[in-house]
Amino acid sequence: MKNHFWKYVSIALIAITALPAPSWAAGYTQTKYPIVLVHGFLGFESVGPLEYFYGVTSALRSGGANVYVTTVSAANSTEVRGEQMLTQVKQILAVTGAAKVNLIGHSHGGPTARYVASVRPDLVASVTSVGGVNKGSVVADVLMGNAPGASTVVLGAVAELMSLVSNNTGKPQDATAAMMSLTTAGSLAFNSRHPEGVPLSACGEGAYQARGVYYFSWSGGKQITNLLDPLDAPLALTALAFNGEKNDGLVGSCSSHLGRVIRDDYAMNHLDEINQTAGLVSLFETSPVTVFRQQANRLQGLGL
Repeated sequence: MKNHFWKYVSIALIAITALPAPSWAAGYTQTKYPIVLVHGFLGFESVGPLEYFYGVTSALRSGGANVYVTTVSAANSTEVRGEQMLTQVKQILAVTGAAKVNLIGHSHGGPTARYVASVRPDLVASVTSVGGVNKGSVVADVLMGNAPGASTVVLGAVAELMSLVSNNTGKPQDATAAMMSLTTAGSLAFNSRHPEGVPLSACGEGAYQARGVYYFSWSGGKQITNLLDPLDAPLALTALAFNGEKNDGLVGSCSSHLGRVIRDDYAMNHLDEINQTAGLVSLFETSPVTVFRQQANRLQGLGL
């Protein structure tokens, strides 16, 4: 009888240790390398109490992750933003003593992170693209094709305003260069120089690992997700440019693919992916904050 008892206890303990760690467990997001977040086009680190990655940073830190948020030009080419980010990555490595970082970029932050990994793969453990503009945006194509002058003037003014209110006035702004980077043609040209993780097919997955760097991506596929969010309606309007292709309001689902595609159909729009506006996201979908925490745990599982 005693032997059977201890046998059952042993089996139960083995089963428990084999299960993935629950999301509330201590150390759930504690990665080996620091996590570095980078914002997208017209983005910012924070405006007053409003963070770009709303609630994400604190949630990752609460689980043990060492998290940094970089600040690059709100509007500029991918290469200019990438060089700015690379400088900050080197500073983070110097401060922490870490050998590498895990990069997570939203929207234009995806290609920005990819640039850093492409030119300095020895400094990067992984790149995660969230709603990334990896093969261009139809919205950028439409704006640059129909009213390039007017659109870049308006967006340039918005970029200057965002840099002012976020206290990021030291970075150069160039809305024309930014929009050119975000067009389909601009993205394809960038991909020819920095192809790591980019799918070779129209809507498939890319290499999970290239030059020692792991690649991941996820994105949303809806626009109206919370009737209280005033930014859902404008994203539903811009979604019309996609002619029925699944998109998050600004980026097509297929364009968001990079490396291992976690999902491209979350009930999230482009801003929900970073838990905006101030957490007004779908009540019937996994929280964006949880998705970030799950990714940190995934990186932890890979020893990154």
